[in-house]
Amino acid sequence: MMKKNYKEMTKPERQAEYAAVKAEFEGAKALHLELNMARGKPSRQQLDMVTPMLQVLTQPEQFVSDGVETRNYGEVAGIPAARKLFADILGCKPEQVFVGGNASLQLMYDAISKAFTHGLLHSEKPWSKLDTVKWICPVPGYDRHFKVTGSFGVEMINVPMTDQGPDMDMVEELIKDPAVKGMWNVPKYSNPEGVVYSDETIRRLAAMKPAAPDFMLMWDNAYCIHEFDCDFVPFSDIIGLCAQYGNADMVYEFASTSKVTFPGAGVAVMAASEANIQYFSKLINIQTIGYDKVNQLRHVLYLQDREHTLALMKRHAAVLAPKFHAVLNALDSEIAPLGIADYKRPVGGYFVSVDAMHGCAKRTLALCKEAGVTMTGAGATFPYGLDPNDSNIRIAPSFPPVEELKQAIAIFCNCLKLAALEKLGV
Repeated sequence: MMKKNYKEMTKPERQAEYAAVKAEFEGAKALHLELNMARGKPSRQQLDMVTPMLQVLTQPEQFVSDGVETRNYGEVAGIPAARKLFADILGCKPEQVFVGGNASLQLMYDAISKAFTHGLLHSEKPWSKLDTVKWICPVPGYDRHFKVTGSFGVEMINVPMTDQGPDMDMVEELIKDPAVKGMWNVPKYSNPEGVVYSDETIRRLAAMKPAAPDFMLMWDNAYCIHEFDCDFVPFSDIIGLCAQYGNADMVYEFASTSKVTFPGAGVAVMAASEANIQYFSKLINIQTIGYDKVNQLRHVLYLQDREHTLALMKRHAAVLAPKFHAVLNALDSEIAPLGIADYKRPVGGYFVSVDAMHGCAKRTLALCKEAGVTMTGAGATFPYGLDPNDSNIRIAPSFPPVEELKQAIAIFCNCLKLAALEKLGV
């Protein structure tokens, strides 16, 4: 039977639909399920797939790489082989790469922390001595980005995302304020919408002339090789592009192997101008004598190079694609005809973003929780956890097995219908 747009229904039709949807909801509750679509974690199948990496180092002589004894102190910026590997993947120079621990978020935090405690290369003074620090936040965006800048008391400014990336007219206006010191970016398969920044957007970002001489273009390239429904999509060398426009020291690029190998034992990198890498290496050398070089070498031996890494990502894609298809197929059949939500169709990354009717996100997720489905909290994709429209919902399909995911997304669709019908009046 063809589904009818809820907004076009008469009140008696909506009441009948509500009764049917409510009965389905009560049936789901009675199952006492515990399903989770909260965070974009690799599944057990993906983790098992790369476990052989843990066996690549077995003999004492293997721990020496380019003359570096990885079991000992030193090489704060990472072993040369690891810097070369990640430069190959990111399309920059090894001298522009700093290899850290397992979390790129830690490197982002450290970079901003150093700006507050010591200042950056072009800072007049440490940011802690400034009256106000402001930050551009494309929305919807990554909740943990906003928590980092929020933890420093930064004033976060919402800029809407478009299909081409952040609204650049707004960005170019905001950077005229010298108190605006930085901007978050997830340029490829953005979290949560899966937007890929257009070449024009990237060019405009690289060419910006912020009033603040120490502006930080934070380039979190977390999903740069994370296609699941298409061939690998090349991306710009943002460091080289910024240099072309006279902004060599403006950009700080981040990536990690959290969704390539293991989130719990991965490798994170920061790429920036050679001057920035030298500056940060000097500061970080005070807080650590070196990150886990054994793990860096383990990754070098297992991943080998860009070509082998992309081949591994195709194996990940084969696991992820059916899960995203399950989510999108459910939304296509159950939600799209009803006119109660909009959503993107990503081909890479780790999320599906749904924009419910205004005022329906919190109610939808409360109903999901009641029915045994855990999801990312409403408002999480906005600074301060405040979605002005109470609309955006982030779905993370990666972790559950496909059959559990189908159950979870069916319940989500049911809850979205209930919230919409309540909003329209029943």
